[in-house]
Amino acid sequence: MSDQNVRNAGFTSYGIAGGSLASSMMSQEAKASGGGVHSGGPTSTLQEMGARGSTHSTGFTSSGIFGGSKASQMMSQEARSHGGGVPRGGTTSTVQSI
Repeated sequence: MSDQNVRNAGFTSYGIAGGSLASSMMSQEAKASGGGVHSGGPTSTLQEMGARGSTHSTGFTSSGIFGGSKASQMMSQEARSHGGGVPRGGTTSTVQSI
C-alpha cells in the first residue's frame, strides 16, 4: 500500500476528507459498532497512517496480507466480528484493494 493511495482514499494529515472512500469506511465501521469508531480499528489505523504520512510495514502488500502484521490483525478482528469471514466490500478487503 502506498502513502499516495492512502491519501487518495481520504486519510490525510488534516483528518478524513468528506465524501471520500475514507469517510464511507468510517461511516460503515461506526454503524457496525453501534455508533463509534474504535481506537485501533481499521479506520483509526488508516487515519493514523495518513496523518503520519507513512504506510510502511502495515502488511497490506500487492501479494496479499502479510502474516503477523497490523493488516493481519485488522483482518482477524473483522473476521471475528462477522462470524469467521471477511465480507466482500468490507473494510479489510477495501483497504487491501487500495
